[in-house]
Amino acid sequence: MSKKTVVYLAVLILSPLIIYFLWPSDESRIKELFREGARAIEQEKIDDVMSLVSFNYRDDQGIAYITIKEGMGRVFKQMSGIKIDYEIKNITIKDRTATADLDIRVTASYGQDTGYVVGDAAKPVSMKFFLEKERAKWLVMKTEGLPLVF
Repeated sequence: MSKKTVVYLAVLILSPLIIYFLWPSDESRIKELFREGARAIEQEKIDDVMSLVSFNYRDDQGIAYITIKEGMGRVFKQMSGIKIDYEIKNITIKDRTATADLDIRVTASYGQDTGYVVGDAAKPVSMKFFLEKERAKWLVMKTEGLPLVF
């Protein structure tokens, strides 16, 4: 065999392995979704927050995508210095759906006062996020345990 043929075969055999190891797993994509979401809220970027929420979002309290968007706008006008502390307790992935259990604390300033808006130092709020994979991106479809701050 010529050197050219050996190189082509090596590339053909190694390419799937390289793609497999470099392509992010669904779990790492979900973790990144929460990192991006927390960062977007802290920076008060509504469009970045909403890019992580499905247009089909609907929870058991009747909250929909547009309600979240409007509510986030009101929160950002009233509060500043928002800081989110979260811990992912569990991620369960099943085909194109997933659930993620998180413990969350949020602090913010409201006028001259600063304090916990969600959870507190002793006890975070436990939330469950229901996700759906749309194309290659995970989006939030529903939440449970969302405290109504807006």
